[in-house]
Amino acid sequence: VQLVESGGGLVQPGGSLRLSCVARLSGYSNTCMGWFRQAPGEERKVIAVIDNSGRASYADSVKDRFTISTDNAKNTLYLQMNSLKPDDTGMYYCAADWGVWMCNLGTSFGRWGQGTQVTVSS
Repeated sequence: VQLVESGGGLVQPGGSLRLSCVARLSGYSNTCMGWFRQAPGEERKVIAVIDNSGRASYADSVKDRFTISTDNAKNTLYLQMNSLKPDDTGMYYCAADWGVWMCNLGTSFGRWGQGTQVTVSS
């Protein structure tokens, strides 16, 4: 399964971006997908995850600002990012797996995209 992200770029503080990740997971059960962020000089950290029922969980740092969602017809995972801050700068990766019985912020993923860069700066 190949994951391909898009939608990153340069945005001013307070602005918005929407990231997309195409991942053809049809035919797989108990899927779990997520977005991760790796800031310069830091480890990659989970931002949000969503299971095949649409239940989502968010890291405290992005709660109420970011929204994770899926469009199964388009095989696409999204991350809507609003009220962006300079601290949101980093490489954003989507991740996916199936056969996951507990999809949460601690889930380990086996499939990863190549990443898309988000820079928040004035």
